[in-house]
Amino acid sequence: MDKKYSDMTPTELRTEIATLKEKARKAEQLGILNEFAVYERKASMAQAFLLNPDDFKPGEMYRIEGDPGVFFQLEYLKGRFGWGYRLGGDHYEEALPISMLTPVKEGM
Repeated sequence: MDKKYSDMTPTELRTEIATLKEKARKAEQLGILNEFAVYERKASMAQAFLLNPDDFKPGEMYRIEGDPGVFFQLEYLKGRFGWGYRLGGDHYEEALPISMLTPVKEGM
C-alpha cells in the first residue's frame, strides 16, 4: 500500500524521488512523453515535502525550475504549493510545488 508523501520520512521521500526519476528517464527514452511528465511532476511533489514552507515568503519573486527566464510572484502558500502569478503571462493565478521555486537572489 502506498504512503502519502506527508507520512513519509526524508529517507523514504528520497527513495521515492529516485524511483520516480528513473521511471521518468525510461519513459523519456521510450518516447512516452505524457508518462515522463507525470513522473517528473510526482518527483517535484515529493521533493516539496523535503522543504520547509516557512522558507518561502509571500510577496517575493522566484525563478521556476525547468522554465528559464520565467519569474513567479508568490502570493500565498497552501500546504506544499505556492500560489501566485507568472510575470509577463496572462496573469492568471496558478499553484506550483514549492520545490519548483528558487529565490531570484540565489540565481544572481
